[in-house]
Amino acid sequence: MNYRIAKNAASLSPSLTLAIDAKAKQLKAEGQDVVGFGAGEPDFDTPQHIKDAAVQALAEGFTKYTPSSGTLELRQAVAEKFQKDNGLTYSPSQIVISCGGKHSCFNAIMATCQEGDEVLIPAPYWVSYPEMVKLAGATPVVLPTTDATGFKLTPEQLAEAITPKTRLLILNSPSNPTGAVYTPEELKAIGDVCVEKGILIMSDEIYEKLVYDDARHVSVASFSEAHYRHTIIVHGLAKAYAMTGWRIGFMAAPEPIAKAVGAIQSHSTSNPTSFAQKGAVAALLGPQDHLPRWIEEFNKRRTYALERLNAMPGISCVPAKGAFYLFPNIGKLGLSSTEFCSRLLEEEKVAAVPGVAFGADDCIRISYATSMANLAKGLDRMEQFVRRLAR
Repeated sequence: MNYRIAKNAASLSPSLTLAIDAKAKQLKAEGQDVVGFGAGEPDFDTPQHIKDAAVQALAEGFTKYTPSSGTLELRQAVAEKFQKDNGLTYSPSQIVISCGGKHSCFNAIMATCQEGDEVLIPAPYWVSYPEMVKLAGATPVVLPTTDATGFKLTPEQLAEAITPKTRLLILNSPSNPTGAVYTPEELKAIGDVCVEKGILIMSDEIYEKLVYDDARHVSVASFSEAHYRHTIIVHGLAKAYAMTGWRIGFMAAPEPIAKAVGAIQSHSTSNPTSFAQKGAVAALLGPQDHLPRWIEEFNKRRTYALERLNAMPGISCVPAKGAFYLFPNIGKLGLSSTEFCSRLLEEEKVAAVPGVAFGADDCIRISYATSMANLAKGLDRMEQFVRRLAR
């Protein structure tokens, strides 16, 4: 039997973040004391009122198919969120509820990109963006940035990279993996280039609520009617509501794109889980009082970890302004990011993600979405490891 794998599927690299997390969990299951800095998953529980809404939906028998693009109730709640938080007006027909933020990204790329198209991806990037572009048959074009510029793309760099084949720019602010947050002025300048050149923007805003210091989130779609027409916003509830396992994401887009995404979803996953959508309504419209507490705690961890990392020999780390990641530079230590993380896990039982997975082999990603006790223990071990390397 010839088990030929389709070319687009065969070209994919498995998610290294999920692989690291799985390896750490395996070692823990074997009884080893592993500190996990790998997964992008809040360690807080889903707020109780959200769980209660899903439980009530189950009790009331809300367990059947819903419209494939999500319930009208949830799409209206998402529209209300965009109006309230971002000053953006979307009709429910412009919104598609998906099986997670990752699914929204995948749908947006599949609906807009095809063979012969180029998609611009600033690096460091989230691991799945280039692979999704490959699955659509398009070509990912990576635009490198460094810690010297705060891991931010400049309008000049963007303009220089655009060719007649350029279809889409993927923008992620606040960023996974760097925690970088574009200022409103920086975002507008990038959006202006895309508007002028007729390039679509896929704006991944899933970390919108998690910003620190003087940073504030602004959607690139909010600057003008033209920016709005050029932007597809992808979003989800996983990060700000600790709903990673619920698999509810959403997208807001110009109506033709939303319609195409709805069609794709109707032939792939059908609808997102019915009772999870009831929980999502409660998340968006219910109390938000967990957020200040979570952000305060994340900020304590961020400040502590940043100070610890910058005190380690051979390591430098720019201050992240959003999300719950730090992206320290390990380039002076003489190891590739893969070798560094492999040895760190083997020798000190600390799981971090190699920067090569994000297009930056001189860095690693640390998630501080874990307790202060775990953070302290893991950074103590990492410091021992780094001091051995630096000797």
